[in-house]
Amino acid sequence: MPKPSRPLHTIRVALADASRMRSQLMVTAFQRSHRRIMVVGTASDPSGLCRLLRESQAHVAVISSDLQSGPISGFEAVKDVRNSYPSVRIIMTLDSCVPTMVVEAFRAGAQGVLSRDDTFEGLCKCIQAVNAGQVWANSEQMHFILDALARSAPRAPISNAVGTKLLTQREEGLVQLVSQGLTNREISRQLKLSEHTVSNYLFRIFNKLGTSNRLELALYSLSQNRGPGALSSANQSEVAGNVTTAQRRLEVQGQPPPGEPVARR
Repeated sequence: MPKPSRPLHTIRVALADASRMRSQLMVTAFQRSHRRIMVVGTASDPSGLCRLLRESQAHVAVISSDLQSGPISGFEAVKDVRNSYPSVRIIMTLDSCVPTMVVEAFRAGAQGVLSRDDTFEGLCKCIQAVNAGQVWANSEQMHFILDALARSAPRAPISNAVGTKLLTQREEGLVQLVSQGLTNREISRQLKLSEHTVSNYLFRIFNKLGTSNRLELALYSLSQNRGPGALSSANQSEVAGNVTTAQRRLEVQGQPPPGEPVARR
């Protein structure tokens, strides 16, 4: 069944960033904005973030890709938060929205991704959308994710925390086809099933995994499998190089529109 949205209330936000000054500027901006968003605390490293989440009952964590524990250490922090505080919804801020970093952010467990070049207004909308159970990304970022899914190596079966398989072999096959961007009609032709049967399979899969639509299912599949694009030791240096390049603040023509909610969880 679709996950219910949280009721209207003041959204409690935890901030994690290597720069204390940047965090304080964000705190001040939220205080002056008169929005129903309250920063409950800031942290600059993963241990401080976990302590903050344990004590603050935050609804949303906004985590930078870079923390004081090192460049791109925010990705591991996102995984820790997802595993230790599953009720907290996660937004990742990236210095560079290159494909590798965007894909890894969602794979690690983020429900929203923002660039440091996005506006404060965009951050507020992202927090509200993610808190309401939506996925936040712009069209270019979603293209990166779908492309990564299409190029992924054969996936391990989707399983729960103790390793129990959640789907049948047929359902696993449908998840892979959905992740490749196939429509119900295309799936029915490939598997020689009726479109009605494909719809019924997808409905059962949504219920088993707690997802509510095809996009969420694709993101769930991405988070369960570490295929091309993951931050393995082999490509961490590539991502670090991309971060350095982004910090030069080069102007790029033809930027896609700001991030927008693309799916309800």
